[in-house]
Amino acid sequence: MTKPADTSAANVGAAADVQPSSEQHTLEELVEIQRAAFLRDGIPDARTRIDRINRLQALLLDHAEEIAEALTADFGSRPRELSIATDVVGCMLDIAHQKRHLTKWMATEAPGKILATMGLKQQVRHDPLGVVAIMGPWNFPLQLTFVPAGAALAAGNRVLLRPSSITKRTTDVIARHASDYFSVEELAVVTSKYGSGSDFAKLKVDHMFFTGSPEVGASVATEAGKNLVPVTLELGGKNPVVVDKDADLDKAAKRIADSRLVNSGQVCLCPDYVFVPEDKIGEFTDKVLARWRETNPSIRDNGDYTATINTKNYERIVDLIDDAEKLGATKHQVIPPGERLPDAEVRKIPPTLLTGVKAGMKIEEDEVFGPVLTVYPYRELSEAISHIASHPHPLTMYWYGPENERFKTLQDSTRSGSINANDFALNLFGPNLQFAGVGKSGMGGYHGKYGFDTFSHARAVAISKMPLSVAELLSAPFAPKDIRLTNMQLKMWRKLTARAQKKLQR
Repeated sequence: MTKPADTSAANVGAAADVQPSSEQHTLEELVEIQRAAFLRDGIPDARTRIDRINRLQALLLDHAEEIAEALTADFGSRPRELSIATDVVGCMLDIAHQKRHLTKWMATEAPGKILATMGLKQQVRHDPLGVVAIMGPWNFPLQLTFVPAGAALAAGNRVLLRPSSITKRTTDVIARHASDYFSVEELAVVTSKYGSGSDFAKLKVDHMFFTGSPEVGASVATEAGKNLVPVTLELGGKNPVVVDKDADLDKAAKRIADSRLVNSGQVCLCPDYVFVPEDKIGEFTDKVLARWRETNPSIRDNGDYTATINTKNYERIVDLIDDAEKLGATKHQVIPPGERLPDAEVRKIPPTLLTGVKAGMKIEEDEVFGPVLTVYPYRELSEAISHIASHPHPLTMYWYGPENERFKTLQDSTRSGSINANDFALNLFGPNLQFAGVGKSGMGGYHGKYGFDTFSHARAVAISKMPLSVAELLSAPFAPKDIRLTNMQLKMWRKLTARAQKKLQR
């Protein structure tokens, strides 16, 4: 375990292995402590940033089993393998990528080579913002806070981390151990003891990063906006799937069925509804249900089947199903023999497929965030496109089929944060793609260099060694030579624009 190498005045006299806990301070005091440390120490060098990232990784890895146990307790039922894969190991790739590349990314760039020959030197610095606040959701409470925290540390910032208060046991594990790895000047974990998420959103920090629902995201943006704090919002939405007429239906049905049940559907990238060619919808439905029966021989006491996080969400999902059925939709549920599901006591809802869903049903508009899949028939691709385009832009979109002209038409005719073809959440694998929503599904993004850039300021620096003075050229009096120079530029640009337009018309 790597300990924080902090010899600042705030920690003089502290025991070597014991750092002051964040709970000794108010939220506002934590912001001021981190800002004062940032101003005192200046921009951290690459070695310091790498050391902080190493400690961030160690905080997760050293307590992986305790984290998995806490997540199981928070959900009521959640497999250890899922928790380790997503909330511990799932953080490592992007964090390691930040560590490996930050030296190159933080280097000052020198664009404008031609202007440099004329005596105008231009540079772009990649400076840290200062104090960054990160708010995470409950479905993957560590992955969705630690990955952006890694990017913020790579960019040279101090970090206030607020994992979800809904997954209280998991947050408490991190809060309890954080001071073994970090001074509060570097990174502080904020729990519900400090107040609500709304209180956190009011902080006068240098950047606010939020992952959660669009409704709460709007509130966070409003509170941050009162202090002119820039925000990154990673939100959700109803993610559509289009199954092409030339798709391998067996493979598509299995993968869509599996995707819908990841974390029992409590994933912002889970497919929400599927468009299937009309003549194949019965076959597709049968294959999805068969896959669910195969993978879930038991549910109620099955530790591999994740429970709904709390009673509020359990009741919300059950109500969406009941409302759709009451208004004419057909419900298909996979319930193992001898079990009575849904079960409010263990908060488990059986895999549910709905057909015949129409406008006016609540499930048509609401993100389900549970083990429920709606299936629609289509004759022409335009029908699916019209439905998708008439709804808010989703976080992602799925295509099952070959990389053909219809796939290109779907991409050109819709908007979404990302597009994944033939499998689940492929855009998360590797650090080269941005993870971001668009419209109601979010603003701003991260992962890889996108994360570093989110938490950095591209600061322009320009230095003149030119014989002429820009200030003199742009201020009175304007002599005849200034008038001639202005008219020459106007004439030149008119000529170039006319030439470009003529070239376009050929």
